[in-house]
Amino acid sequence: MPPSLTDHYRNIIKDLGENPERDGLLKTPERAAKAMAFLTEGYHQTLEEVTNGAVFEADNDEMVVVKDIEFYSLCEHHLLPFFGKAHIAYIPSGKVLGLSKFARITDMYARRLQIQEQLTKQIAEAIQSVTDAKGVGVILEAKHMCMTMRGVQKQNSWMTTSMMLGGLRHSQNTRNEFLNLVGHR
Repeated sequence: MPPSLTDHYRNIIKDLGENPERDGLLKTPERAAKAMAFLTEGYHQTLEEVTNGAVFEADNDEMVVVKDIEFYSLCEHHLLPFFGKAHIAYIPSGKVLGLSKFARITDMYARRLQIQEQLTKQIAEAIQSVTDAKGVGVILEAKHMCMTMRGVQKQNSWMTTSMMLGGLRHSQNTRNEFLNLVGHR
């Protein structure tokens, strides 16, 4: 973590009219810098690193669904959190991906400054790239603090985005199977 990040947080605290030297705030700049470094660690990861060779030969060609993958991200417009669940499906084409890798891929892209629409697309394209699947579907459901803590302050609003590639995009039956399996029908 660059020391300048800590200095920036110290200056933000000063600019807010607070004293960064008072007891409760003394270590806050360092803690905030460490938190921000963690929340954006996806910039320092690659798809190859997070999948770590966990792509295996398989003759399965039926839909595989992993749902309710928790994720946390930061809105690139306000630097406020948004969080929710990812639902991912793919139709293998001779290769399957290790189960934990769906969560790792989701986290890698979520731990960047994001908008939900782009995050959805990045996850779908990454799964497609790694597996060469016949089809990929990703649905993200998230609550955005920039909508609930500030601005319009609507506490019960959720945003849902989806990205369908290949067979999940071109076949209504396949798309419906995915939506039924994750409870979106």
